[in-house]
Parts: sequence; C-alpha cells; structure tokens
Amino acid sequence: MTMNLELLSKLRDSLPQLEAEQKRRQGNQISKLFPDTGPLRRELYLKHLEFFEAGKVHKERLALAANKVGKILSMGGYVTALHLTGQYPKWWPGRKFAHAIEAWACNTTWADVRDINQLILCGPPTQEELWGTGLIPGNVIEKYIVNAHVKDGLIAVLVKHKSGGLSELQFKTYEAGYKSFLGRNKHVVWLDEEPEEDVYTECLIRTGTTRGIVMATFTPLRGRTKLINSFLTQAANRDKLVLN
Repeated sequence: MTMNLELLSKLRDSLPQLEAEQKRRQGNQISKLFPDTGPLRRELYLKHLEFFEAGKVHKERLALAANKVGKILSMGGYVTALHLTGQYPKWWPGRKFAHAIEAWACNTTWADVRDINQLILCGPPTQEELWGTGLIPGNVIEKYIVNAHVKDGLIAVLVKHKSGGLSELQFKTYEAGYKSFLGRNKHVVWLDEEPEEDVYTECLIRTGTTRGIVMATFTPLRGRTKLINSFLTQAANRDKLVLN
C-alpha cells in the first residue's frame, strides 16, 4: 500500500512535465509543412520551392511579398529551423549544412523579435511550458537563454544538430544599428522586416568566411529603398535572388 502511494505521488509530481512534453510533440509544426499529398501539398507552393532550391546557388535571397503569403513562416522560419537541426526532409532541394551552425534571427525591435521570430521558431513567448512547439522541435532544443531586454523574450537557443554538434541561434534587433552586428561569423542570417542598408551589409560580411547565407523576408513598406534596388537591379547576379 505504501509503495502504491509513493508511486502515485511520483506520477502526480511528473504530470506537469509529461503534459508539457505532450504539447511540444503535438505542436511540432515543421513536420506538418509541405506534405507530399493533400490540399497543402508542396507542389502547389512554387515560389516557396524556388526559394528553397535557390539556396544552393544564391548567397543572398529576398522574399519581397505582400503580407500573409507565407514568406515569414514557410520561407525564413522554415529554412532557418532546418539549417539549425540538420533534419532536412528527403525531398529538400536546397542548401544543406552537414555540421552545426551559428545563426541570427533578426527584426526591427525586441518586441517584434519575440512576437514574430521567436514565436515561429520556439512557440508562444508568454507560455514557457509551450516553448518547443514552434518550427524547431522541442526535443532538440538543448537550452533556452532568456532575454533581459524584453518580457517573455529569448536572446538565444542552443539546438542539437543531426551531426551531433550544437547549433546556436541568437535573436537580434536593428535598434542599436550596425555596430551591434559586429563580431562573430555566422552561417545563416534571417532578416524579417527590412533593415537599414548598413545593417544588411554587416550581416553579409558575417557570412563571408563561412560561405553562409543571408535571407530577407519583408513587405516593401518603405518603397524602393537602396537595399531593394540592389536586388532588383542585380537580378542576373549569381549571388542575389529576389522573389516577388
């Protein structure tokens, strides 16, 4: 009888962890995107597939499109998550990293980083028990590092790569300008929303020695800026691709 009570007590104590793990597994989004068959089968998403495949050739990619067309979740976020984990689907036509990587996911403000990049990659920011329900599977996230700049935010996550190494994803904001982007080299940079040209240039430099990639996903709210113009006028450049 005493053993049964002890067992029940242990099960009761572990219930919150078990429920959280179940939510993470049910909420794992990445395996649900771009299925082989059905109404959302990947062959219907030609622009997305073109964006993926272009990673083999183009160092710089810009998804220049309207809101609600999947450029953030299904282009920038999806590609970033795959590179962090190395868990590429069998049909994947794009660039692959055979080793753990260092990456940035960037946005205009810390609130935007939390509510967009972090939400997509890690899950709802206001519910810590649901971290791990985003595009990065919860069972490969080794560590969450809390962001002191914004409530419920993360500054970085460490992700287990298929190769056995640990990928590092850092969240960044444009608020402090290009100087906050100086320093370590990166393999992948995802810029959601348009940065100033000097910030973009610094991100590009960070990927120079790693043969890395820079992806930008945004709507041209400011019109034809210098950054957008550089993509549109260099369409024939092997390093650049713009999809619009």
